[in-house]
Amino acid sequence: MDDIPEGDPHRERDPWVVGVSGASGTPYAAAVLRALLHAGEAVDLVVSRAARLTLLDETGAGFRDAHWREDLARLLARGADGTADRFPPPDLSAVRHWPAGDLAAGPSSGSYRTKGMLIVPASTACVAGVALGLSKDLLQRAASVTLKERRPLVVAVRETPLGGPTLRHLVALDDAGAVVLPASPAFYTGAVHIQDLVDFVAGRVLDVAGVPHKLYRRWQGELGRAAHEAGAVHEAGAAEHGRADAQGADPFMP
Repeated sequence: MDDIPEGDPHRERDPWVVGVSGASGTPYAAAVLRALLHAGEAVDLVVSRAARLTLLDETGAGFRDAHWREDLARLLARGADGTADRFPPPDLSAVRHWPAGDLAAGPSSGSYRTKGMLIVPASTACVAGVALGLSKDLLQRAASVTLKERRPLVVAVRETPLGGPTLRHLVALDDAGAVVLPASPAFYTGAVHIQDLVDFVAGRVLDVAGVPHKLYRRWQGELGRAAHEAGAVHEAGAAEHGRADAQGADPFMP
């Protein structure tokens, strides 16, 4: 199949499975999905039942199996700050959605081709289920398959503080070959917006997966550079708000 050119309808898909669990942090999932699609990657999406409640709470919008394209497009267009149309409408032609309760879905079998799996964000319940091999839904089953097939598995756990049982589960996942990647934003990149912090975590997930991206400024060994660049951006924004204020506009509006 490798000799068949990209775009040929007979070429077999080789997607990344993206699992979204019920942990807080749905903007992380959106950032990872946007970047994967921008990089030309195929995606198999699994959204757990608990994640649908979190999406409703964090975005005000649900995620429905029967209308997943509409709901996913809205999620990917939304910024981490809640701006509805911060990003352009996504092309979802490379996305395949599998209901979380479908244990006969493609990713439930090791013979189904995938590049690996990214769980973003990963709740402690999800971590426990994968570590113990419970396979109570498609997300956990797909993760177990990824591990047994020795494919890359990234678990972006989002919880604090971490209790002893969860820490032991995370060690078990590391021992099994998964990469445990806490959803911990960094500040050396010169972040000036909440989206910058979200994109850093998403970028680190993609770094582990080997997917190219430009989500954050990488460390170049230059102390103070990030602070200097962030200060310049802040000053430019302050000047813009000052001009708007002089014209009678609300200085707190973007």
